[in-house]
Amino acid sequence: MNRSNTGANLPALRNHNAALVLDLLRAAGEEGISRLELAERTGLTPQAVSKITGRLRDEGTATEAGRRASTGGKPRTVLKLVPSAAHAIGLHLDRDELTAVLVDLAGTLVGARTVPLDLGAEPARVVEAAAAEAEALTGGRRVLGVGVAMPGPLDHDSGVLHRVTGFPHWSGFPLRDALAERLGQKVFLDKDTNAAALGLALRADTRAESFAYLHLGSGLGAGLVLGGALHRGARTGAGEFGHQTILLGGPACGCGGRGCIEALCLASVARGDIAAAARFLGVGAANLVGLLDIDAVLLGGRKIAADEETFVRGVNAVVEERALRGGAPAIPVRAAAGGPHSVAEGAAQLVLVPVFGRANVAYP
Repeated sequence: MNRSNTGANLPALRNHNAALVLDLLRAAGEEGISRLELAERTGLTPQAVSKITGRLRDEGTATEAGRRASTGGKPRTVLKLVPSAAHAIGLHLDRDELTAVLVDLAGTLVGARTVPLDLGAEPARVVEAAAAEAEALTGGRRVLGVGVAMPGPLDHDSGVLHRVTGFPHWSGFPLRDALAERLGQKVFLDKDTNAAALGLALRADTRAESFAYLHLGSGLGAGLVLGGALHRGARTGAGEFGHQTILLGGPACGCGGRGCIEALCLASVARGDIAAAARFLGVGAANLVGLLDIDAVLLGGRKIAADEETFVRGVNAVVEERALRGGAPAIPVRAAAGGPHSVAEGAAQLVLVPVFGRANVAYP
């Protein structure tokens, strides 16, 4: 785990300490947690915890959840998070559609919208479309920010797009800053596969600390969670999974190469041969498993959702065969949880994870 659960009693770390307390309140759920427990788990003094929780109560983010019997002295007051106190918006800009979601502080889906989108349009038109969907969901609520997920490659740190596969006119466009200026909100930008992987890692039902999320929709990419942390790479370029060549001289791909897994998978799906698409995807998945020694492969995206059983079975067969040849135990291959809005909900988590002190760590 790359995240310390210990606070520090220094004024400069006020926001950090508040994030630790908020994270514990969120984890406690409706049952709540006492100030004494907060102090014990963060390493903060009871006085520091009282100040932090007092501020959280004043702003409506925390409230009393009753009293708990004490082993000595008066009963302890228990506090809990108020999820509806603030929200985050997540936007998934796909090549042909835009999905927008609103989630509360607990990450619970509050609202969702999906509309057609032409990613090949001028960037200014796409920015306006994205802003309009975000504003349609806000509804006067307190919004902490907007997370945007879209195909890469892109620079997560600077918020600038590179040559998005099939849409080179996006290269160099500062999408994060353009949308932030239009909305007057803090905006976070990441690849669609990274956002989805982040959302999955925060789910209790994922059950894997290291996994690859393979997303087959209008394109193909991977989100990697390694050792509990979302792995973006030194230049935030990790996960360009769809453009590894597995068939020399194969069909042309939108990236300019030939024989890429993305081109092979999409061509197979287009002609109705889902079993072949699953085998191609399985080859890439087996390569990742051998390279990274991960715990699981999770499959998602519109193309996979249309025939989950065939994809899971086909990918699993290739991964299992490769493991048997190498004398290694097979790892699970399964459909990712989260439903049709998983990328957009993961984008919303780009806003929330820093609030709870998890900016670089995906796994609780």
